[in-house]
Amino acid sequence: MTDTIQRAEIETTDVTGKVVTITGGTGSFGSTMARHLLDHGVAQVNVLSRDEAKQDAMRRVFADERMRYFLGDVRDRNSLEAPMEGADFVFHAAALKQVPSCEFFPQQAVLTNVTGSHHVIEAAAAAGVRSLVVLSTDKAVYPVNAMGMSKALMEKTAQAFARNHPASHMTVAVTRYGNVMYSRGSVIPLFIEQLRAGKPLTLTEPTMTRFLMSLDDSVDLVLHAFTHATTGDLFVKKAPATTVEILARAVASVMGVDDPELSVIGSRHGEKLHESLLSVEEMVKADDQGDYFRVPLDARGLQYELYFDEGDRRIPRDVDFTSANTTQLDLEATKALLLTVPEVRAAAEAGL
Repeated sequence: MTDTIQRAEIETTDVTGKVVTITGGTGSFGSTMARHLLDHGVAQVNVLSRDEAKQDAMRRVFADERMRYFLGDVRDRNSLEAPMEGADFVFHAAALKQVPSCEFFPQQAVLTNVTGSHHVIEAAAAAGVRSLVVLSTDKAVYPVNAMGMSKALMEKTAQAFARNHPASHMTVAVTRYGNVMYSRGSVIPLFIEQLRAGKPLTLTEPTMTRFLMSLDDSVDLVLHAFTHATTGDLFVKKAPATTVEILARAVASVMGVDDPELSVIGSRHGEKLHESLLSVEEMVKADDQGDYFRVPLDARGLQYELYFDEGDRRIPRDVDFTSANTTQLDLEATKALLLTVPEVRAAAEAGL
């Protein structure tokens, strides 16, 4: 079956004259991606989201006639038909992402992240979309929380489509990334808010490590997937990491506070000490592309004897790719990375 899986590649990320649909398009990633697309000559950006207030705010900020807004929910298959019509590319970013919320309402995470993603994939294929990239998270690797488990199933849903529809003209790829700096709901704006209020910086566990990526890095990862994807591929961008304590002290330092008060409150529901972007099993198959890892689809069929009689004889890499064994940033390196984020620079210039 491997040979029959579609091998069509997109050889360029040139979006000039193309129609692109972004689910969850009013979020941090969607807004950044939309800006990139408009700057590169896209014909139209279809933004799908369920929040009319955010759509209205985005409409006023962008003020671009190439932007079209669709009110809908990925849980509702019918609401996906209009934004998919005529689309060349689809970025699927709609998701429930807050770990504690999903711990209390796991069935809601399944409805949006799994069932909703299935709806997006099916609707995109039916509309003749050329390529679809779904956005996942490090929490999908060895998941210990409901959000990560639902995202892992989302990945499997996308890969199952690739495996079960080898003749499809739509390329489906998965991108997986860690914490995106200054994205909505992330800890960096919380730290800045606490500093301005004169409050201690609240840490869950000081030794906890987390990958750090900018929104531009996340856009680059998706565009890399569009450029290099064979259907069913999973892509990871190599990213540095730091401890939560160093991150807190770095944020305080760029805001002009050299010795911030720290308050350790303990881990939240479903949190890991370290995050993984690739499992050991995925590292066995991973293709090192410099700044990225590509993990190809396992396109074997249902001939289960292959697993027992043949298996995979490659020598495994014996560790997963985690926030503990990637490049570790010290205080100064973390500050330098933070200052590449426009919102952090603006906050630092404004001061407390």
